[in-house]
Amino acid sequence: MQHYALIVAGGAGTRMGAEMPKQFLTLAGKPILMHTLEKFAELPSQPHIILALPAHTLSVWADLQASYGFDIPHTVVAGGNTRIASVRNGLAAIPDQESLVAIHDGVRPLVTTEIITQSYAIAEEKGSAVACVLLKDSIRYVAQNDTKALERSHYRLVQTPQTFQTWQIWEAYQQSDIEHLTDDASVWEASGRQVELIEGAYQNIKITTPEDLKVAEALLSAP
Repeated sequence: MQHYALIVAGGAGTRMGAEMPKQFLTLAGKPILMHTLEKFAELPSQPHIILALPAHTLSVWADLQASYGFDIPHTVVAGGNTRIASVRNGLAAIPDQESLVAIHDGVRPLVTTEIITQSYAIAEEKGSAVACVLLKDSIRYVAQNDTKALERSHYRLVQTPQTFQTWQIWEAYQQSDIEHLTDDASVWEASGRQVELIEGAYQNIKITTPEDLKVAEALLSAP
């Protein structure tokens, strides 16, 4: 079964306090987004990579590729005003519905090839595969003036990749009233399908703040 990777990179960098969108910020000598695409390019299955970017940043990405000599093959599509719209645009660019697609945040450059490979394998068998990790800290429920402790073993922190059989996730994305949902697993679940969880990794962080960038630099430089 053919593999696709849909990399969604629509961030504006607001929490970074940076003028440049966070996916283009430099990490260990090159833009974050290049690290992410390289992870998928390393896979033996050689997935077709589709990159969803905000329309106004397409020329910025083209210039960065030229500056860094970045030549990993990929298809670029213009994203929408929301993550949901961007994913829908990316899915529309996949010509083979009888395939698997791993949907991944462009600013998660530390994902491992092992996690991606497992996600394809489980999605082929079960229909979906969503990376997640156990909580390390205690958590509390807060509502107005009420607060109470929750059992953290009942909860997971959700990451990407979130991998699916393409025709099924495309069908799920045709639902109305899903713009409020924050990830692909939620869209899949809203269509009445069961979400299959797989083990992610704590280093598979989403870079959204200056502190995250420092952590990523440290992880990449670790022996």
